[in-house]
Amino acid sequence: MDAYKKAGVDINAGYQLVNQIKELTQNESLGSFGGLFPLDIGSYQTPVLVAGTDGVGTKLLVAIQAQQNTQVGIDLVAMCVNDVLAQGAKPLFFLDYIGTGHLDATQAKDILTGVVAGVRQAGAVLLGGETAEMPDMYHDQHYDLAGFAVGIADKAQLLTADNTKAGDVLIGLASNGLHSNGFSLVRDILFKQHHYALTDILPGHKQDLQTELLKPTRIYVDAVYPLIQQNQVHAIAHITGGGLIENVGRILTDELDAEINVDAWPLPKIMHSLQELGQLTFSDMTKTFNLGIGMVLAVDPKNVKAVMDALQQTGEQAYQIGHIIPGTRQVNLKGELQ
Repeated sequence: MDAYKKAGVDINAGYQLVNQIKELTQNESLGSFGGLFPLDIGSYQTPVLVAGTDGVGTKLLVAIQAQQNTQVGIDLVAMCVNDVLAQGAKPLFFLDYIGTGHLDATQAKDILTGVVAGVRQAGAVLLGGETAEMPDMYHDQHYDLAGFAVGIADKAQLLTADNTKAGDVLIGLASNGLHSNGFSLVRDILFKQHHYALTDILPGHKQDLQTELLKPTRIYVDAVYPLIQQNQVHAIAHITGGGLIENVGRILTDELDAEINVDAWPLPKIMHSLQELGQLTFSDMTKTFNLGIGMVLAVDPKNVKAVMDALQQTGEQAYQIGHIIPGTRQVNLKGELQ
């Protein structure tokens, strides 16, 4: 008997998974010690590579329990490429890491099917990755994911807080529900405090909880990158952990404030339910969830109509949610959650 397999690591299963990934991506170079990406820098005056890394968090526990692991593969890509996009860069390639106690071929293929779908949505290439089988580290089909994205931008076109100007209009792009943040609180409210099952449907909802909670994070590259190329955006905030206050704050200088009207767009129904079930304060909501906005663009007032029209043509739901004023780097949320 293979001693390593007896100890809990099946090398052949790993080889088979690599072959399945090659079929999914049509990339025969996968499986090498490193991935190769031909870098065309002819159109860039001063090319800069922009890299980002992230994970999916405890949303994975919902996916594992529901035995629906494809959506979190999309989440993994989205969390990374949206960050790269927020810097003004075009995502080029992506790498993934899966850590698991025992390599379940079906589970791993489902995850990677989602990763491939997300990479395609981002217009990038899955360049490589790592699947680590670690007996005793993870139990009961548990696993963890990490992603790594690299994009390219011209140095002069990088989007930073220094680009944000007083008078800029803030345009919010709708999220796909919770995305990948706040799930430790979500799980506590739904499954520990109220003992719901994933197949339950909350009052006023049409979908069961596993369908609602596993909606994948939106990937905004197709809609937003053309606006960056056209110099129609001053700065971008990807709304992840910390919500609107923390992430919009990252595109402000010390001399600017952001004023956001939270009644300018509808709060997703799942967040209404969580607020009620968990008796969450306004502060709890704003610091934990995206409130229905997945990305915020700071736009010169003269470009607002063109940007709104372009976003709507791509199918994005976009809202004018506030503006930039002189201040001291504060994000002020006004109004009531609708």
